[in-house]
Amino acid sequence: MSFERFTPDRIITSVETATGLRLTGLVIALPSYINRVYELRAVDRTKIIAKFYRPGRWSRDAILDEHSFVADCSEAEIPVVPPLTLMNGSTLSEHDGVLFALYPKRSGRQFEINDDADWVRIGSLVARIHLCGGKRPSAHRITIDPAVSTLADVNHLCETVIPERFRGHYRSICMQLVDCAAPLWNGLERIRIHGDCQRGNILDRLDGGLLLIDFDDMASGPPVQDLWLLLPDRAGKSLRETGLFLEGYERFRRFERSSLRCIEPLRAMRMIYFLAWCSRQVDDVQFRKNFPDWGNDRFWQREINDLREQMGFIIDNQI
Repeated sequence: MSFERFTPDRIITSVETATGLRLTGLVIALPSYINRVYELRAVDRTKIIAKFYRPGRWSRDAILDEHSFVADCSEAEIPVVPPLTLMNGSTLSEHDGVLFALYPKRSGRQFEINDDADWVRIGSLVARIHLCGGKRPSAHRITIDPAVSTLADVNHLCETVIPERFRGHYRSICMQLVDCAAPLWNGLERIRIHGDCQRGNILDRLDGGLLLIDFDDMASGPPVQDLWLLLPDRAGKSLRETGLFLEGYERFRRFERSSLRCIEPLRAMRMIYFLAWCSRQVDDVQFRKNFPDWGNDRFWQREINDLREQMGFIIDNQI
């Protein structure tokens, strides 16, 4: 079943078959760049979120690694939303070649960081998630490492995506990053992490609690990855926020302070990762609407300039 041919009837049929529930005709498309996500409603008024995974994005085992991590967090009473167990005994089902999972709907609004206490709260939440993350490895997920994940992304982009006239310049900057960042990863702790821990993925439940959602980018990597995306500015200009976050974090778990040196390299690695992520969905109609200038000469020149600027910042701050 192609993403381009999703219809309410197909969606409802797949979910009813997987759950045994009877659904109403309500199908509300929710924003999602890479997957297809819908809100559905059963005749008993139960609200369900259906997440259909983009084919080729993750393997079945990789998705189940995500579900296992979320289940571990839920079992530890951490505020997350674990997927429902379906009639097949799994949290994952398939319809016409597309894997999907179902979730109970949970309400909340995007969390706003308004004061010092909010930074401490987030730090505590992330630390509790990392306690679960360290309990077991993830065998089928990306390892965030400049010499592993970033190098793989660079090779993918240069071999199959970037036009030849820009390829040499882009690869040269990327390899400079890998050479510069790789020593920082020596001996660095790697555990299961959220991977995309930014403010849009933290909800205020309106009862004083927080809810961390969307583990789709869950990975193995250094815990600092789940800090830097929350910061309001570069690492050197966010020392106060970092200190408050770590105050909350270290109430539950030790943090490797030396890993803070990885923040700006991680920012550059994220830029490369995002391009590789985009390149795998360029044929999608929704993607073309969201990224109309993808792949033209101006686009690639801008990407090269931005990465070169970030690389210059990394080098200047290592001197």
